Amino acid sequence: MTITCARSNPPPTGRLLSIDALRGLVILFMLLDHVRETFLLHRQVSDPMDIANTEPALFFSRTLAHLCAPVFVLLTGLSAWLFGEKYAGKADVSAFLFKRGLFLVVLEFTLVNFAWTFQLPPSVIYLQVIWAIGLSMIALSLLVWLPRWLLLTLSLAIIAGHNLLDGLHFAPESALHVPWAILHDRGWIDVGDSLRLRTSYPLLPWIGVIGLGYALGPWFARAADAGSRQQSLLLGGVAGLLGFVGLRLLNAYGEKPWAVEDTTVQTLMAFFNITKYPPSLLFITLTVSIGLLLLLVFERLQTRRWIRWLTVFGSAPMFFYLLHLYVLKVLYLIAVALFGLNHGSYFGFDSVAAIWLVSLLLAVALYPAVRWFSALKSRRRDIAWLKYL
Repeated sequence: MTITCARSNPPPTGRLLSIDALRGLVILFMLLDHVRETFLLHRQVSDPMDIANTEPALFFSRTLAHLCAPVFVLLTGLSAWLFGEKYAGKADVSAFLFKRGLFLVVLEFTLVNFAWTFQLPPSVIYLQVIWAIGLSMIALSLLVWLPRWLLLTLSLAIIAGHNLLDGLHFAPESALHVPWAILHDRGWIDVGDSLRLRTSYPLLPWIGVIGLGYALGPWFARAADAGSRQQSLLLGGVAGLLGFVGLRLLNAYGEKPWAVEDTTVQTLMAFFNITKYPPSLLFITLTVSIGLLLLLVFERLQTRRWIRWLTVFGSAPMFFYLLHLYVLKVLYLIAVALFGLNHGSYFGFDSVAAIWLVSLLLAVALYPAVRWFSALKSRRRDIAWLKYL
């Protein structure tokens, strides 16, 4: 009998801790938003939000969640570059991206959609963030072969230019309706009399974001100077924020127009009221810029205990994603059984504060399970499928 010892791994450096910490932070913001979608569904928010009917606390909570998808997709591209640096290079990266992308697409159609609907067979399949990340990874599996300058140029062109396509639509009977609904025009795809697909996350802008993340990879190379990386993160983040403010003040391109409102708070809400489906130029500019600055902050504060706490969530993102969806669904069913439907056809809380409290309690409650799975992934490198979660 052969006894195989687990391979010890060197402790992660500050550059890697910052990536996991940022991923962990946006996962917690995602938890907050999904608690809102579970227990505050009777107060639905539009995209962009209707500021006349959305209280500041709800607006702020939803806006925090805007960071989740762009930062996560950006870090997916960045992590793909680091994977290539660690292993054999672009061939390994391309193969892994393609296989994991397919895995995520299948996951969206099965476990993820069932967690949202508890319907089997489903009448509706919502093609959401896991679908978008999966297809973006498949696209990146091809794009990694481009020279870095060309990939960066193409990614920025997609991010900056896709809003020029906002007015392009195709009727359901058109042969272009399905591919365009997947790429850019959020809508419905009828598969048959009993099944519809909802393209909640149109793909094209996310390809630009994941490509940008991959192109930024050399900033985080093992041999890269930490000071130069941090300066690049600072310059990139500040330049992006200034670009956001400048374009928003011009009120001409990259987002739906805004106007001065009756109060200062409502005016600020209008200014930062940005479109996620598909993500507008200004949506991506604001969120990615904040993400770059947070990477800088987390790298500099890597010794703080709360940073280490965030890295646990960030080191097992897919496990946490699936776990929290099913926990929320079970909690909702228990609440309905105990208290009934207290808001029409929904059970829901009466305040945004309750959403924050439940999110905090769930983060604490789920932490041990996520820490266990993170340790399992690190310890059992011989189990190949663990790297897909």
